[in-house]
Amino acid sequence: MNPFRSSIRSRLSTATAAAAVESRPPGWPDSLYTRVVLVSNPKVSVVPVLEKWINEGKQVSKADLQWMVKQMRNFRRYAHALQISMWMSDRRYFPLTPGDYADRLYLISKLQGLEHAENYFNNISVQMKAYQTYGTLLNCYAEEKNVEKAEAIFQKMKELKILTSFSFNAMMKLYSNTSRLEKVKSIFREMQKKGIPADCFTNSILMEAYVAASDTDGIDKLLQKLKHPNAAKSWHVYAVAAKGYAKAMLVDEALKALKKSEELVPQKKGRVAYGFLLTVCAEMGSKDDLYKVWHKYKSSEKQCNSMFMCMISALLKLDDIEGAETILKEWESQTSFYDFRVPNLLIAAYCKNGLLGKAESLLNESLKTGRTPFANSWERLANGCFEDDQTSKAVEFMKKALVAGQQHEWKPSPVNITSSLEYFKDQKNVEGAEEFVKLVRFLAPLTREIYNCLLEVYLAAGKPVLDVLKRMEDDGFNADKETHGVRRNENLQKL
Repeated sequence: MNPFRSSIRSRLSTATAAAAVESRPPGWPDSLYTRVVLVSNPKVSVVPVLEKWINEGKQVSKADLQWMVKQMRNFRRYAHALQISMWMSDRRYFPLTPGDYADRLYLISKLQGLEHAENYFNNISVQMKAYQTYGTLLNCYAEEKNVEKAEAIFQKMKELKILTSFSFNAMMKLYSNTSRLEKVKSIFREMQKKGIPADCFTNSILMEAYVAASDTDGIDKLLQKLKHPNAAKSWHVYAVAAKGYAKAMLVDEALKALKKSEELVPQKKGRVAYGFLLTVCAEMGSKDDLYKVWHKYKSSEKQCNSMFMCMISALLKLDDIEGAETILKEWESQTSFYDFRVPNLLIAAYCKNGLLGKAESLLNESLKTGRTPFANSWERLANGCFEDDQTSKAVEFMKKALVAGQQHEWKPSPVNITSSLEYFKDQKNVEGAEEFVKLVRFLAPLTREIYNCLLEVYLAAGKPVLDVLKRMEDDGFNADKETHGVRRNENLQKL
């Protein structure tokens, strides 16, 4: 582990609890959940935030902690979710339920892999091995597309008579993701035979399988079944159907399914639904419907950064950069929490389309207003400049990226590092190359390729390379063919 990063991380963990209070955006409540959310770096522990809350004499219930675990999991902040779950029992001594064990099992699989998850499952007491924990292990296998192990655990659950709709859905999803439509239908028939009613997820998985197989007859038949008043239906199944029809170029049917999906979006809880519908509209190439969904979302939901990102992405998919710029300005005028992922979408589009001046202006304007671009914002611009043969500017942007990357877990592109060192070689600039390599080393260990590039810079500048070779050896790299080639060139220069 890089000692500099380790030192910084420990200091960050200590300072984070206070920072989570001080950095609270205007209008945000001072709740434990808010403080946890504001710890955006996944490598920084939220435990000090939890401890500070208790030390301030404030209370937190088990239900609150369980809810936060679910929220962090939904945000894919798995490390923070697991930290909260462990703190719940280790520091607050709340007894765990099978559901809590199931949550931990899933989080361990995401953070450490299936083998660790299996070991954790094997050490759970018999009393806690209920349908929740078995079902979660099955779901882990399904997500990893491990058919053999999923089928084995499904059979075990069948023997224990603890199969639920969740178990059947996991198997159907697995077979759908592995393009085995007949197996999807077989599991569904078994589910019906056991008298377990299909839920919204079951029908969505069936629809996804039909769409993946381009089976428009299957889509038609399922939509017909959903007309029954007791059928479990949701906005999602119709949105997936719209995608399937659009894929088959059946525009009228796609628009009908899209309209039905919009009608089923739940009031005040439809953010995910509207986001999915925006994506469907973009895939259909229907800008009118895209704006229709967008305006409906804004009139019924509290606006958030992720939805602006979704709308901008949809417009960019339709090659509407001007429309995306308008949405960005709308977001900037009302956001209370400036998330650089939003402008990053436009920066990437600018660079892709050769609009490097616009990308640079957007970044510079952000700096003027005190905002800090992400490292990958600068690297995207560097990529564009390298491709446009603006090498000097590209290297400057890479240096900015390397500095910004010290605040987050970010790794620079090896290609961009090599291209930058090639520039220093052409300039015979040893000092600039060493400064650049120092920034790289702060983020990640130097590689043999980087050392060889650095050797070439020294050689081009007519400088002795003995010190670089010594540093290379200290880092565990013996000379390879390329290194020997550099040494031969050095000897030729001396002749």
